[in-house]
Amino acid sequence: MNRQEKRQARIERFRELAAKADKESDQSFEQATKMADFIPFGQPILVGHHSERGDRAYRSKIHNKMNKGVELMHKSKYYEEKAEAAENNTSIYLEDDNSIEKLTEKVEKLSKLQETMKATNKILFSKRTSELQKVEALQELGYSESSAIKVMQPGCYNQIGFESYQLTNNNARLKTAKERLEKAINLKSTESSEIEINGVRMLSNTENNRLQLFFNGKPSDEIRSELKHSGFRWTPSVGCWQSYLNKYQIDRAKNLLKSIKINPVAS
Repeated sequence: MNRQEKRQARIERFRELAAKADKESDQSFEQATKMADFIPFGQPILVGHHSERGDRAYRSKIHNKMNKGVELMHKSKYYEEKAEAAENNTSIYLEDDNSIEKLTEKVEKLSKLQETMKATNKILFSKRTSELQKVEALQELGYSESSAIKVMQPGCYNQIGFESYQLTNNNARLKTAKERLEKAINLKSTESSEIEINGVRMLSNTENNRLQLFFNGKPSDEIRSELKHSGFRWTPSVGCWQSYLNKYQIDRAKNLLKSIKINPVAS
């Protein structure tokens, strides 16, 4: 499965768990209600009566059923929120098949926003342009008439236009997006490579953007500790220790594997 398929499977799993918890919650509330119907309305516990002990135990069961229903209701809400979060996650991962397209779109969007903000400020701060001419110029830039009039009004700090921090922040996001796009292009155009160091196979998996280490058995406690400290995690589905693929991690892995003096398999 690719990342998109895994994401969809995760969403469906959370939805199923939410529906299951919701159903069980309704069942608990229904059971508690049916149990409570056997107690006459307003009937108190008869203290000292031979029925007191049994009555208290029965009411306790009702209380526990109600509590379980509430817990399951919260559980259902929790999984529903997890599903919504997964559904709304628009993060772009370099290993995605369409990462170049997505990042290109993001760069174009941020570039357009940067140019629009700069052009807007230029119009708003022009001293040779009338209010009507500014509205017309903003409309030519892409604003609707109402939006153009609105952007000309002072903000909460009595300032008009886009502030310098907005331009700076967007420019920083644009720079990051360009860097990631370049990295995605380089990653897609580079073939996976493999080397062996001290009996450990090291695969630079460009397709999945992972650096993968395949040991001939289970590494010793000391080596596993070093791997975790270096950002590697055991991945049972692949059968290897892996981390994100970058030059820094490749150098760390090489140094670690070269330092192995004996068979890395734990006894």
